[in-house]
Order: sequence, then C-alpha cells, then structure tokens
Amino acid sequence: MAEASLSGVLQQALCTHREGSLCVAYSGGPDSSALLHALAHMPEARARGLRALHVDHGLHAESARWAAHCRAFCAALGLPCDVHVVKVDRSSGIGLEAAARHARYAVFAEYLHENERLVFGHHLDDQVETVLLKLLRGAGPEGLGGMRAERPLGHGAVWRPLLEVPRQVLRDYVQTHDLPCIHDPSNDDRQLARNHLRHEVIPLLRTHWPQAAISVAHSAKLCRTAADELQNEWLAALETLRDDVTNSLDARGWLALPPALRDPLLAHWLHSQGLTAPTTGQRQQIERQCTAQDGQLPCIQWPGAEVHVWKNRLWAMAPRNSVPPPANLSWQGERLPLPDGGSLSLTHTAQLPVLLDVRWRSGGERIKPIGHRHTRDLRSLFQTGAIPPWQRDVCPLLYEGDELIAVADRWLSERAAEIFRGAGAQPRWQPGR
Repeated sequence: MAEASLSGVLQQALCTHREGSLCVAYSGGPDSSALLHALAHMPEARARGLRALHVDHGLHAESARWAAHCRAFCAALGLPCDVHVVKVDRSSGIGLEAAARHARYAVFAEYLHENERLVFGHHLDDQVETVLLKLLRGAGPEGLGGMRAERPLGHGAVWRPLLEVPRQVLRDYVQTHDLPCIHDPSNDDRQLARNHLRHEVIPLLRTHWPQAAISVAHSAKLCRTAADELQNEWLAALETLRDDVTNSLDARGWLALPPALRDPLLAHWLHSQGLTAPTTGQRQQIERQCTAQDGQLPCIQWPGAEVHVWKNRLWAMAPRNSVPPPANLSWQGERLPLPDGGSLSLTHTAQLPVLLDVRWRSGGERIKPIGHRHTRDLRSLFQTGAIPPWQRDVCPLLYEGDELIAVADRWLSERAAEIFRGAGAQPRWQPGR
C-alpha cells in the first residue's frame, strides 16, 4: 500500500510537471532514500537525467562514511551521485542549524543544472513542523504558508512533490524495500526546536486532535494563497522604493506601507542579498529608526545581517569583522583586492607611470581636490560627500610618497589627475559589503 501511494503520487507529479531534468537532494536518510529509490524505478524519471546530490557538512565524525554510503546506494541503482563537501561557518551568529542550511543551499544553487528540478523528500509532517515553528516565531502569512512546493533556485528550481504525503508512507516504503539508510543522531536531540516539536509536542496534539496535521496543512495553504496575493503588491512597492545602483530602500516610503506589505518586503530585500531576516523586535527597531534626524547614524544588528539608516534610506549588509587595517599596499593599476572584499582598479587595462601606496584612514588626512580653492580635511569631505559612514574606514587612500593625492575615485588632486591622464585611465573603487 505504501509503495503504491508513494509511487502513485510521484507518477502524478511527473505527469503534471513534465519540464526539466531531475536531481534528488539526497541526505541518505529514510525520506530522501525512499524518494530516490521510487524515482529510480520510474523510466520517465530516468529519461529526465535522474541524479542525486549529497552535501557533506563535515559536522559529524561519520560524515565521510555517510557520503560513501550515498555513493554506494546510487551506484546500486545505476545513478550518478555528486558529493560536495562544505565548510559550515560556525561564527556567523545564526546558529549551527541555520548555518548548515545556508551552506547546503549555496551548494544546491551553484551545482543545479539549467532548468533542473531539485527534488526534496519533504512531506506533510515536515510541513506541519515548519508551520508550527513559524507560528511560534510570530510569522505572518508568508511564514505560515510553510514550504513552497516550487520556487526558483540557482539555474533551476526547488520541487517538493510530497508535501501532502505523511511521513509514515515514506517509512513504510523504506521498510518494504529494506532500504539501507543513514541515521543522523542530531535528529534525536530534543533540545533542538524542531526535534522537540516532532517528538514531544505534535504527538501530544494528535492525542486530542487526530486530524491536526491535515488541519495545519490546510491553514498553510490558505496562508500561502494570501501571501501570494500580497506579494504582487509588495513587489510593485519594492520597484518604487529600491534604488538600482545602491540597492538601498527609501526608509520613510517603506515605513508608510501597511505591515502586511512592509514585513515581507523587508525580508525579501534582505534574503535577496544573502542576509537573514530580523525578528519582530529587531524589525520594530528598524521602524523606530526610519525617522532618524540628520547626523544620527542608526545601525540595527542581528546575527547574519545589519541595517543602517543613512540619508533617509535603509542599507543592508553582512556584519563586518573587526579586523585591523593591513599594512600599506602598493598599486600600479592592476586589480587590487581590498580588505573588505572590494577592489581598486582602473577603468580599463593600463599601467600607471608611478607606483602608488594604498593606505587607510587614520585621522588628520588632508587633500586639495581639483576644483577646490583650499586644502580640505578628509573628515569634512566624507561628511559632505556620498560615502556611507561604514565605508569610510575601508576607503582606499592613494599616496605618492607621503602626499595624499587621491581618495579612491571620489576626490583627485592635480597630481593624481596628471598621473591618471598619463595612463589613459581613471581609478575605479568597488566597495565591498
């Protein structure tokens, strides 16, 4: 019965979604093993280039053995299995689970083929857990809509065809076919929120409400429909509020939106930059700071992101590590990587007639820019110029000997202009995040 149910659902899903090759996100656990095995026995799935992709997070002593297991399982099915080892950033401040997920999805996005569907074994019980976790974190319609059955990723798309199938159907399939599966001991750690829900809370709910999973999933569908309708509105607002050049948002325009549009717009804007979304309290801090007066430079930080309010706009970036500036660098026009992840180069390939030193702000620097009658203090130039405060300490200063002749590509002295004219090119500073 389990085999017929799982195969039947997948058969119907393949008929409904005929486009794109297929890649299973294969962890080696029971759910993805059942999914991969069932698809491997469908000629129409093999005809679409069925393959598996396994991510080795390196977080467990057995992870290399798990990767070998996945290769062997796929080899027995006659399927290719790509294994990618990642290094999970434990210092990101977003928690180990979230950091591992971020690393995993980065691999998926990078190695997914053009128009390929990345198929997940997420099922009804996973969806229920996701919705309950979102509810407990105070999510709105987007979060309460749970996991989407489809969404773009990299060059292809995520596809979850089993969101209406109970976990037990997949486990019965594994038992029926006696499939070898990996048991990740972290799934038993009830200190983790999802595991606590799975092993403690949801079973208790079902003793009083046997249809709890179906009801929660139904509510998720209603929320998803509402969220999709709202999305049309906040995407239109985003086009108006976002500056294409700086990717900053009109702070007061964003604040004027109703919360139903304001909250998902902010989350989308952050996620599109690879940043985490704020909690309700952190978002409220951003709202309070949107009307900051000139001269105030609010910065709202949380693990994985920070938002600055400057010149009545919101600017988002990853938190910067407090690393002391490096020693002076030498530059003669080649592309020069900078400490913040940016670069200094010329507008086209050329070599400067002299070797310049690249230094960073230490205080008291002065320069006489072209068009200015007097020598200017760097601090006053920064204050009146268009360089955001968080970029000022990493702005490259160009010296010839002990004379400051250029501030990145923003202010040049007569001597700097002469040097760049001689090279037939102009400096170009690309700030990092």
